[in-house]
Amino acid sequence: MSFSATKTVLLVYAHQSAGSFNAAVKTAAVDELKKQGCRVLVSDLYEVKFKATATEDDITGAVKNPEHFCYGNETMLAWQEARLASDIVDEHKKLKEADLVIFQFPMYWFSVPAIMKGWMDRVLTLGFAYTLEKRYSEGIFRDKKAMLSFTTGSHETMFSSNGINGDMNVTLWPIQNGVLNYCGFQVLAPQIFWAPTHLSPEAPAGPLGGRRPPPSNEAPLAFPPADIFDKGKGFQLKPEVREKQADSPFGLTVGHHLEKPLPPQSQMKAGV
Repeated sequence: MSFSATKTVLLVYAHQSAGSFNAAVKTAAVDELKKQGCRVLVSDLYEVKFKATATEDDITGAVKNPEHFCYGNETMLAWQEARLASDIVDEHKKLKEADLVIFQFPMYWFSVPAIMKGWMDRVLTLGFAYTLEKRYSEGIFRDKKAMLSFTTGSHETMFSSNGINGDMNVTLWPIQNGVLNYCGFQVLAPQIFWAPTHLSPEAPAGPLGGRRPPPSNEAPLAFPPADIFDKGKGFQLKPEVREKQADSPFGLTVGHHLEKPLPPQSQMKAGV
């Protein structure tokens, strides 16, 4: 199950308490990865008081258009001119070195905590992490892997297709497709710890002994390649792709469902 003795892993961690279940998972992951010989980098966002808001303060010196500040364009120029804030530069360095990025967090409001969303907003800089020409399967980080590892407040049954919270596959789509796959990452199946606050004090050792850090040959989740969409027609699926999918009982993905039932567990397991 070794990821590789030559790999670098970046663990982006967001929890306020050193005594939390998330902290225990983070510590176990770091220990296991080091045992495997990996080099491990940790970005403890609460510990360093990582700035969550994307503002002009992320740029050193004058902005190009102060009357109509456009964060994406301005930070791309600042990145090109080496004028980004030092905390962003530090995270860029870690991200460039990483072969695998693990995001460890408690799920807040069906998404990541604000401080982690701020990391994504600020660190995944236009030009550095993506461009309009380099995204999805042609993305800048297509040689890197990423995975979500998180806790929920609700039980697993509540995140089923019949559960009150709805299908977890739908919940994960905006992050796994709209952030990670968008930047080109090979997205590994998530590690989910269901409702650990409802476990007994002795229970955490059990879940922590579950899925280990992923092996280097673990297959990523399936996302459609960028070249099956027609750029000249508003990036719509090409007719031949729709024809090929016509006889399938399921849609292509959670997002590209083609008005059919969603492919089961496609954001939870590889190969489906």
